[in-house]
Amino acid sequence: MGRRLMVARSAADTSASRVFTYEPLPHPPVMPAVLSALTAARGDNDFIVASRGDGVDERITYAQADSRSAEMARRLLATGITKGVRVGILAPNGPEFAVAFLAVTRIGAVAVPINTFFQAGELAWLLRDADIHTVLAVDTLLGKDMLDRLGDAAGGLQETAGPLHLPQLPHLRNILPLGEVDRHWPSSWPEPIDEPLLAACEATVRPADDLVVIYTSGSTSDPKGIIHTHETAITHSRFIATQHEWTTEDRVYIPMAFFWVGGLVFGLLGPMQTGVAILTEHRFEPGDVLRLLEVERATYATGFPHVGPALTNHPDFSSRDLSNLREGYQQVLLPPQHRAADPSLRVAQLGMTETCSSHTWWPPHEQVIESKRGSLGVSAPGYEHKIVDGCGREVPDGEIGEICVRGWALMRGIVGRQRSDIVDADGWYHTRDSGYRDEDGHLYFAGRTDDMIKTSGANVAPIEVEAALARIDGVRIAYVVGIPDPAKGAVVSAVVVPNQGTQISATDLVAACRKQLAAYKVPKNWFILPDTEKLPYTTTNKIDKTRLIDLLTAGALR
Repeated sequence: MGRRLMVARSAADTSASRVFTYEPLPHPPVMPAVLSALTAARGDNDFIVASRGDGVDERITYAQADSRSAEMARRLLATGITKGVRVGILAPNGPEFAVAFLAVTRIGAVAVPINTFFQAGELAWLLRDADIHTVLAVDTLLGKDMLDRLGDAAGGLQETAGPLHLPQLPHLRNILPLGEVDRHWPSSWPEPIDEPLLAACEATVRPADDLVVIYTSGSTSDPKGIIHTHETAITHSRFIATQHEWTTEDRVYIPMAFFWVGGLVFGLLGPMQTGVAILTEHRFEPGDVLRLLEVERATYATGFPHVGPALTNHPDFSSRDLSNLREGYQQVLLPPQHRAADPSLRVAQLGMTETCSSHTWWPPHEQVIESKRGSLGVSAPGYEHKIVDGCGREVPDGEIGEICVRGWALMRGIVGRQRSDIVDADGWYHTRDSGYRDEDGHLYFAGRTDDMIKTSGANVAPIEVEAALARIDGVRIAYVVGIPDPAKGAVVSAVVVPNQGTQISATDLVAACRKQLAAYKVPKNWFILPDTEKLPYTTTNKIDKTRLIDLLTAGALR
């Protein structure tokens, strides 16, 4: 029914190798059982509190999510949706997304979260690629008409009374609105079927059944639809949540979008299994987030590295009471007595959509010793790793190569791809991440295999230089790239954004870098910007380094 959690420690060295495995689940790893257990134990607890961005918050309890998703599931069954049918969900973080996700998955249908940033052409591509049968969509989002956008994606639909039959989207039958709308377009919700049929459908859901298709961000190519089963997503996300020591008393801030793996696995599926209240928003706006954290008495703040600086640099930060925060990834938000002695000695796990979030692991509140600085942890439960050279040969410990991963929680597959095109003959997935492993099994990231800077014959890992810059007082954000050079191949170049009100010079930065890095790794070109406004980010808030190099080469950021 589950997998036992075991932590093996070295008596001599708390940072030496450990083995993590899953603990037994108290119920089968399927969504109907998860929801039933949550409702029985924590029904009256807040499940999700989401800011709409206008000072108004939406909230739902676990019991409300259960009852509302049950009714929606009965209506979905009445449309003809059954086990294995793919249902798209186009909604922001909040109760509407959660109810739709639970309604789809509790009957064994497959949820396909849809990127809310997608325009009509991108939506049309995804609807075709995923063979989506029904789309559940909010009417409007942040002033944008999402139903009209879907209509354009489907070729300019008009109001219709029956199922859709479109040659350009041959599997699409319905576009159903979430929430109250003043139109029935283009499909209408049917009356719900009887409850016994819902119960019968829930009883057929098995751990090996597909739960979700999560699309990657697609920053360098078309997004990939990654398929995960009930057992994989539920067991792995529960491990992540329990390792954070979240309890029913916690109110956890989750800014990651639910339509990507970080938001769905780390931010929704994991926390909900420990009964926490999830605090989130339709759109990240620092002033409103600070209000939400104060009013909702947040106890834990997660999020990507840019979140903390964005909040602390906001004028409202000093006047907001965040004293309920006890832990989290945003150390700058915590009261001084709760901050880690050295946050840089905490581990940032390595993860990806294909591995259902983190595939390396270390207890999130535990520092490693100095010799393990920069560690990504060891292999997460059910995973193993190897490092290979350009010919696929495994390299010795300490040597940089491509990180390969395989294991129980690896994706079941990719939409439209043969298994043999995804993993090699021994089941290894080649991540295109560059890194190395030490003698204790700790893994270290050295960037993407295509991000390495080769300058005058030497290899420089941008992530190493960025880490050195991040340790310099006054540096808020730093990105390192190689600018093409006819003589050297590339010149190591850094873009730095100082903390608000901080003055910093290239001379200061060079001096600080020389104390940490070999001379050939110290950036030769410096671009110091007052803010991040001109920097090119992807929709996942990752820096787009290809575009950044183009802008720097063209002199557009001086």
